[in-house]
Amino acid sequence: MFFLRQLLSFSYQQALSCIFPALIFLTLAVSKEIEMPWIHRYDFILLVCIVVQFGMLYTGMETKDELKVVMVFHLIGLLLELYKVHMGSWAYPEEAWTKVLGVPLYSGFMYASVASYLCQAWRRFHLRICHWPRWMVNVLLGAAIYLNFFTHHYLYDFRWVLTALIFVVYFKTYVTYHLNGITYRMPMALSYLLIGFFIWVAENIATFFGAWQYPDQQKTWNWVGVEKISSWFLLVIISVIIVAQLKHIKESLTNKSLEGPENQVSEKTTFYS
Repeated sequence: MFFLRQLLSFSYQQALSCIFPALIFLTLAVSKEIEMPWIHRYDFILLVCIVVQFGMLYTGMETKDELKVVMVFHLIGLLLELYKVHMGSWAYPEEAWTKVLGVPLYSGFMYASVASYLCQAWRRFHLRICHWPRWMVNVLLGAAIYLNFFTHHYLYDFRWVLTALIFVVYFKTYVTYHLNGITYRMPMALSYLLIGFFIWVAENIATFFGAWQYPDQQKTWNWVGVEKISSWFLLVIISVIIVAQLKHIKESLTNKSLEGPENQVSEKTTFYS
């Protein structure tokens, strides 16, 4: 009975954290089935994303600081989309007024929704990272992963080298989360993998509803290959690094202003959101 209660509570908090991506999926599904002669489908999805974003801010479900993080991810994702579509990795075949170089602007919100989930889950579960590597290690690793998404079209694909490096860098790192007064812990690398897996599941749902289209999905929808999990695994790491470092910086500044430098949180220890 205790396990069931914890599972239901965990699922409820996760569902609340997933409101932004869930509403995007709902919009994809509805817009695929309903004819809208007065507006292009991609433009309608963008409009809904903007309304949802401001609605979350207005209702207090998302803070101003979290909105800043989400917008950073929007820009990072949009830049990646522009490059990948140009390289033919995937496409957005439908017409839209809000397409730039073949990329609809709503695509950035799909990356932003991942950031929204991370921020929401971080706050709701009171996440705490232990033995977080030094900030320069995280920055260099995140930059290498992001650049590999671009350079692998011309140079060697270092994804498996980077994946192995991740398990080395985060070997001692783990995350704790709180649920109904009980603290649980999980290896950081495992949390990356689990989030990447569920994003892959979400990607299959998104492509089924026509959010975007891979080359082998032009005639009929097919499952996205499991090898894509590795890509999402790496992208999640970039996301967590950015969110964690921004929260670490904010907490350090807060501690400095309230308690003085002698009580600063060490990069080698722990920090909260």
